[in-house]
Amino acid sequence: MSHLYLKVLDNARKPKGFLGRCVLEFMNRFAHKELAEWAIDGIEVEKNKNILDVGCGGGANIARLLKKYPLANVIGVDYSAIAVRLSQKHNSKAIKNGKCKIYKSNVRCLPFRENTFDIITAFETIYYWPDIEQSFRGIYKILSNQGVFLIANGADAEEGGWTWDRYIEGMQTYPPTEITRYLTKVGFKNIKMSRKKRTPFFCILAYKI
Repeated sequence: MSHLYLKVLDNARKPKGFLGRCVLEFMNRFAHKELAEWAIDGIEVEKNKNILDVGCGGGANIARLLKKYPLANVIGVDYSAIAVRLSQKHNSKAIKNGKCKIYKSNVRCLPFRENTFDIITAFETIYYWPDIEQSFRGIYKILSNQGVFLIANGADAEEGGWTWDRYIEGMQTYPPTEITRYLTKVGFKNIKMSRKKRTPFFCILAYKI
């Protein structure tokens, strides 16, 4: 595998520089579009006032959430500075209208109060979260009662699909059964997993009850 291709893959983990911007634009327009639209369509909750997208990347999923929940306030966080800038640009109108905020932060130290968000989403990002159990514990803490945590992944280790762990430092692809086990351990209930036919896509909805 070429050095350039490896650099492209590494920028999927934490985009930086010109190459990182190109990767983010590709994710916005193509790579994550089908998965994200399918997963967001499956969210059904009564409370949707405050929404958080963790690992917001280039911001396309923030825009999709704002479209589905036009009365909600949507916050995005990412630990990549260039991702934050691109996401802010992509959602500049919503930011100007006070419906959206985007911060540089990471899942290990999310700067939010307990019971804040009705919906928390993670699209193609938990692969890179350090200490997955502790990360889920932090998500559970800031999720409101009756709130839902959506995990949407395009790679499924359980089904023997292709994963990039061997090429991207710090990446780990989890099977749904393992994700469910960690979610249950930190307190989530009513955990539902679904797969998209003829794809490796799966999403998990976990509720705080």
